Amino acid sequence: MQPTEVMRATEAIGRIGAAFYFRSETVACGKEAGLDGFRFYVLGRGGVLGDVESDVVRAAFGYFHPGLVAKMWNSAREVMAPRDAARLYIGCAHDLGRAQFGDIEGLDGFVDAATQVIGSVEGISMPLFVAVRAEPVPDDTPAAAMHQAMVLRELRGSVHLLAIAAQALKSEVAHAIRRPDDIAMFGWTEPPEVSDQDHDKWHDAERLTDELLDEAYSSLGAEQIDALVSGTEAMAAALGV
Repeated sequence: MQPTEVMRATEAIGRIGAAFYFRSETVACGKEAGLDGFRFYVLGRGGVLGDVESDVVRAAFGYFHPGLVAKMWNSAREVMAPRDAARLYIGCAHDLGRAQFGDIEGLDGFVDAATQVIGSVEGISMPLFVAVRAEPVPDDTPAAAMHQAMVLRELRGSVHLLAIAAQALKSEVAHAIRRPDDIAMFGWTEPPEVSDQDHDKWHDAERLTDELLDEAYSSLGAEQIDALVSGTEAMAAALGV
């Protein structure tokens, strides 16, 4: 398989890596710490960046309205230190892996392949990905598989934001193209105007994202590719995503 074919065959990693975000158990964990579900998401996902200003988090997330990120981030970090929230949040991902992936065979191969891709990326201009990559990977395979799926998700998301910027496409517009029904959810009151040129730029950004990840996926051997694809399919089935 060519690198782009591997990316297409493992697109479910994006859904797997986010499956714990608003899971009932994750929301309950946040509430126990004094944070509602959305504040736990913002502080937990962005907390790997440290105790930074909200504009830094918004830049790393993309898509969200700056005011929404500022409101959620600033109020949440009054309750808990960002790095503490991040580790608690990531622990919820590990718990999901342990709960759902224990019976899946061959996940060691998925972890190996994912680790290969993750380690092959320099990470320049991708602070959120690099910060998540720096977090320790669990020793047990089900949790490690979920962890690395989460990191791979942040990898593609961070590369895509780079590609969007390279096309001089505002993230608000890119979000409206990608998720036209989620404008309000991300804090925008009105959808932006989207031109045909914007659509062309977005498709160019998608192609550039693949190009920027080509080298990392090219580092995989045939057995690693098989393990990455089969592991992705098995985890997606287990989660129903």
